[in-house]
Amino acid sequence: MTDYRRNRVPGGTYFFTVNLYDRHSGLLTRNIDILREAVRKVRTRAPFHIDAWAVLPDHLHCLWTLPEDDTNFSARWQAIKTAFSKQIPQGEFRSASRSGKGERGIWQRRFWEHTIRDDRDYAAHFDYIHFNPVKHGLVANAVEWPYSSFHRAVTLGLYPPDWADAGGVALNDAGEAW
Repeated sequence: MTDYRRNRVPGGTYFFTVNLYDRHSGLLTRNIDILREAVRKVRTRAPFHIDAWAVLPDHLHCLWTLPEDDTNFSARWQAIKTAFSKQIPQGEFRSASRSGKGERGIWQRRFWEHTIRDDRDYAAHFDYIHFNPVKHGLVANAVEWPYSSFHRAVTLGLYPPDWADAGGVALNDAGEAW
């Protein structure tokens, strides 16, 4: 297996994109309770703070902050993917390679991660996560998407409820439209 180089910062904050193998699937939102339970189970054994999260039908984006002495986000993702997959009935397409390794055909094997560098980088990714359902045309307003931490951010006063509504465009810190 290829040795992927990942930036590991103890107690770091990371942005992740995790995709389903079938990018036309609605598996994540159809099974949101299973995904939530998988995350809860993993957080019980290997804690991390969820700063932001948005689950779309075929992929998800999130910001996590790990405990001060911890860098192992990969094991957490493996455990989340495994716990979710075990609860989904089999029947998906599996390549010969996946079948030979006893793998399911639910998730893409890898995930994309970015280490957050500073407050500006954090804010840009925080906004990106919450705007993503609008970007993908799933809703006209961020507040309409039920599978997002946007609602928690509104409650905390981090966003007004009409942030990124149909009458406007969400902007990142550089003033550029997402």
